[in-house]
Formats: sequence, structure tokens, C-alpha cells
Amino acid sequence: MLKQEKRALSNDTVYNYLQAAEDALLISRVKRYDIKRKALLRGSEKVYVTDIGLREALLGTNASRVDLVLENLVFNELRRRGYAVHVGRMGSREIDFVAEREGERLYIQVAYLLELESTRERAFSAFNGIPDGFPRLVVSADTAHWSRDGCRHWNIIDFLLADAW
Repeated sequence: MLKQEKRALSNDTVYNYLQAAEDALLISRVKRYDIKRKALLRGSEKVYVTDIGLREALLGTNASRVDLVLENLVFNELRRRGYAVHVGRMGSREIDFVAEREGERLYIQVAYLLELESTRERAFSAFNGIPDGFPRLVVSADTAHWSRDGCRHWNIIDFLLADAW
């Protein structure tokens, strides 16, 4: 965004701003986790806002990127429930969340709608090759149930209201 506005800032300045926003509890930075090697990766963190309303206030609307809002909601809910959360990396594929708590782990993909087969394939195939048997969830706004291949599908409302997944 800053490059588009032709503003020149050093990387250190950007990281200082990010750290200040994180210290003020406005954002959370999430590290990437290599699932195969079981190690945190350096750099390329993702950022989630603590309050979805901040995104709305800054950008004027959340309607154009509902997928990002849903992903942020899932992140906030995982953190609220006490999970340590990372963004998963499995080769060239990204898994939205690897959530861990007290020895349990969840792998979670978030999509807005799964009505297209290509979208379902992208969401569910992200889990291919994960070497362990921990639960795999796909969360979306769909009310139809798309569970398959041992991966469970959850509607976002059911996901947020469930006592356990």
C-alpha cells in the first residue's frame, strides 16, 4: 500500500510501526510454520486485526473482501479459545491456520463460499500430505455441508458457536 502511494519508508520503520500496533493490541502478527519440518519460518508473517471494525473504519467497507474478514474472525476465535496460532506451510501450499493447545492441533482452511468445485478442491487439497492425523477443518459461509476425505466442513456461524470442533 505504501509503495502504491509512492511513500518511501525503510523496512525498519515499517517493522517499528507494526510493533507499535501490536503493542497497542491493534494487530497480531502470525509466524509461518513448516509442517513437514515442524519448525517456525523466519520472515513473511501475516497480520490480523484485533477488531474487524478497524478494517471497516480504515477501508470504508469489508464487503469487497469477505474472505479476509472470515479468515480474521477464525483467527480471533482461535486466539480467544487459547490456541497458539501459526500460518502453515506444506511445500508450496499454505494452510490458513495451524492451531495448537495442550497437545492438540487443528489445521484450518477458510474460504468464503465453496460452491465452485475449483474452490473446494483448493480448500481441501491444502491438507494433502500432512503427515499426522490431527483434525482438518474447512470453514466457510456455506450452509451446505461439503465435508470430504476426512476433512470436516463447518459453517462460520456454527464454528463460532460450537463448544468444540
